[in-house]
Amino acid sequence: MLSLQPITFAEASEFVRQYHRHHVPPQGHKFSIAVADEYRVVGVIIVGRPVARYLDNGRTLEVTRCCTDGTPNAASMLYGAAWRAAKALGYRRIITYTLVHEPGTSLRAAGWKSLYQTPGKSWSVPSRPRLDRHPLGQKTIWEMM
Repeated sequence: MLSLQPITFAEASEFVRQYHRHHVPPQGHKFSIAVADEYRVVGVIIVGRPVARYLDNGRTLEVTRCCTDGTPNAASMLYGAAWRAAKALGYRRIITYTLVHEPGTSLRAAGWKSLYQTPGKSWSVPSRPRLDRHPLGQKTIWEMM
């Protein structure tokens, strides 16, 4: 039996450090949620402002990390909880991205809709060089409204 519970940003970030396949923890968040079985946390979701400036309209949030240890149904439970929490806080939309080769099964199970695929690129530009520590390939953007 899985249940939702609150989790601090530091605790959620540590879970991401231990279990995420291709990302480090994000820089910050608006809120985080954990899902646990009767013994331990089996997944976390971290929600913050949209990373892309043009999507940051004050009414949209972005799931910046969703990470589980592989427990069945944990990810879809977290995606559903993130949308319900965002909506309760007055947000009108929540988005997230998956790598193009990831099927999005948990997102679909939670009712999210696939919008389109982004071209994928580096955030590094001459005026603000950055070290890319994430996959640069095409991504699928998902939303709940």
